[in-house]
Amino acid sequence: MLVPPNTRDLRALADLALVEPAATRAAIEKLCLTAIEHSVHGVCVNGSNVVQAYALVSDHNVKVIATVGYPLGAMEGDAKRYETEIAVDSDAHEIEVVLNVARLKEGDHGYILRELRDICEAADERPVNVILEADLLTADEQKIACDLIIDSGARAVSTHTGFFGRPTAPLIRRLRGYLGTKFLLKANPVADLNSALEIIESGANRVGLVAGAMPMAEMMMK
Repeated sequence: MLVPPNTRDLRALADLALVEPAATRAAIEKLCLTAIEHSVHGVCVNGSNVVQAYALVSDHNVKVIATVGYPLGAMEGDAKRYETEIAVDSDAHEIEVVLNVARLKEGDHGYILRELRDICEAADERPVNVILEADLLTADEQKIACDLIIDSGARAVSTHTGFFGRPTAPLIRRLRGYLGTKFLLKANPVADLNSALEIIESGANRVGLVAGAMPMAEMMMK
């Protein structure tokens, strides 16, 4: 995969996220206006902020990405499905769900597959992106997770929530090998411009920028 020739080309690959528990409506508005100004791919927000985000970006080419099971992924699958249904009713364009890491580590692959298929069904044809929390998994567990995600009907893998590690070029190359060339792979969170370029060159299709890194994000989008 080629490195984009300039930072402007990163706009279409970037999601701006504000998923902190203290995110106010004013902060969500700033996030959305920044996303519109720089024509990024999407804004990633928690479920209670989806309606507001959609109202702000619906007339622009910016997607609203709703988190599900965030940030631990450890709640019951039925709760994740219900959260997905609410996000769909609130007009989210995409769903980003956290994998149940403990169930994967226990080898309960049937549970993982059922849960992800339920979420994909509830998403009603909207793209579902599954967050691996890759630093909590061995390389073998990462491969198993990727295989299950592909089989589930989800359309993308994201590397981290941002709470337990950050993506690296070697991780991206390994996951790209597991996923094949066509499956979408999001590196999240990305800390700086050089890291973004290296990670895209290594095989990521999209990068996630958190609100705490907003000054860097704004510089990156110039």
